[in-house]
Amino acid sequence: MPFFLPILLQTLDPEIEAVMKRSQQRKRDERAAAAAAPPPPAANAPARDDGRIPVPAKFAAPFQACLDQAMESPDAGIAFAQKWRIDGGSFYARHCMGFAYARAERWTPAIVAFEQAAEEAERGNEMAQSARLWAQAGNAALAGGDAAKARTDFDAALARGLPDGMEKGEVHLDRARALVALGETDAARDSIDIALTQAPWDPLGWLLSATLARRSGDMRLAQAHIARAVQLSPDDASVALEEGNVAILTDHADIARSAWERAVRLSPDAPSGKAAADNLTRLPSDKPAS
Repeated sequence: MPFFLPILLQTLDPEIEAVMKRSQQRKRDERAAAAAAPPPPAANAPARDDGRIPVPAKFAAPFQACLDQAMESPDAGIAFAQKWRIDGGSFYARHCMGFAYARAERWTPAIVAFEQAAEEAERGNEMAQSARLWAQAGNAALAGGDAAKARTDFDAALARGLPDGMEKGEVHLDRARALVALGETDAARDSIDIALTQAPWDPLGWLLSATLARRSGDMRLAQAHIARAVQLSPDDASVALEEGNVAILTDHADIARSAWERAVRLSPDAPSGKAAADNLTRLPSDKPAS
């Protein structure tokens, strides 16, 4: 094994950047959903929030107005949600409050708001909505650096039941991220394996699986799963970085060089691109010795 590996593999843990990227992507998705939301529906037509929870017509217009306020100004969204909650906004008002706090990156009150919304939804026998809100609380906790709280909230989400498919897979993947942060790698592997079954088209799952396998010394699994991540997301610098990490540990320096060079081309200023550039400087020269 080349002497430089312990240094280069500590440069960046891809799962850390993946966590940041997922949080940022969700913020972009929320922003786009709020901006593209249709006008308030007719009285008998259900609406949806930012992509997850179906909103009855009774709450649809004020819920959308609350989200719009939060997009413009988190403080305005919080004020709107507080008044709406007093006026009978049900758990939708608390949900919007959590959204507004998250927009402001005030993670502790966001967690509280989402958890309270989840509990209120459950008291109303809205179990699917409760599960989704527990998951949002978990993501707020993870974004705030409280992995233990995140795991508890993700466990609560899964305990309340979600249908098989992408949504359940994403919750298991988020739970695995929390478990990795807590150092509970065996439990993280279990959740990742479920996530890969439930959400096989999510490249982040394959990336995190490959990273965990590499850190656990299961290089055959790491190779197979990073190859799948590359197939699903060939233009992701984090994926390219981990492809190089796996390649160098399996004595494929040429593949490692190519992967790290791709990461640099894709995101030269991102942590993954910078780590790949640093790794490239540690590779032996291709020039023959004189």
